[in-house]
Amino acid sequence: QVQLVESGGGSVQAGGFLKLSCTASGRISRRNLMGWYRQAPGKSREFVASITSDGIMQYADSVKDRFGISRDVNKNWIYLHMNKTKPEDTAVYYCNAKGAFGNDYWGQGAQVTVSS
Repeated sequence: QVQLVESGGGSVQAGGFLKLSCTASGRISRRNLMGWYRQAPGKSREFVASITSDGIMQYADSVKDRFGISRDVNKNWIYLHMNKTKPEDTAVYYCNAKGAFGNDYWGQGAQVTVSS
């Protein structure tokens, strides 16, 4: 089993900065792909960013050049640095880890609210 716990959510004004953290424990190794997804009210969960153990990053077009993902492979932590936030970034943000067979592990979610 893998346990993921997010922290750092909250409220911020548009244009501001927010940092999310996720700690992973259990049957997880540095080889697991990890990332962030989000779900806004009335919408499906969508990909935000991911990072491999080698530091290869991918971003959704909607957050590219504004958000940054980083990872501490020794501690199994990942972070999401949210810069130049917009009201449309308002959502519940979920930490994700990919299992060895492609299965998904999820955190409980962290609410992020961006006010205009």
